[in-house]
Amino acid sequence: MQLGALLTRLSDETDAATALDALGDVVLLAQIQALGDEHDETPGEYVANASRRYAALASDEDWLALMTAIERAEDPGRAVIGKMLRWAIARDTAPVPETGGCSCGSGGCDGHS
Repeated sequence: MQLGALLTRLSDETDAATALDALGDVVLLAQIQALGDEHDETPGEYVANASRRYAALASDEDWLALMTAIERAEDPGRAVIGKMLRWAIARDTAPVPETGGCSCGSGGCDGHS
């Protein structure tokens, strides 16, 4: 499956939840469930939104790391999903900068712009 097709599939919450289950990583699942609860999202919604944020906000270095992971992985699809989710978790659990805001890039999820 091509990367663009995978990103498109991950934007569907049902497909995203299925992909998360297929990873079989209970630690990652627990982290996603906790963060999803914080943001009032199901695990599928969290995964779908995380993949969208990665596509929109990841740095060139993040994309290079993703391409390297794909190249080295036995299962490139799993590598993509895992890398994107760990990137999103790191951003979502990082301390909020003094200027406020969140990782979605909209200027704040508390209704502030």
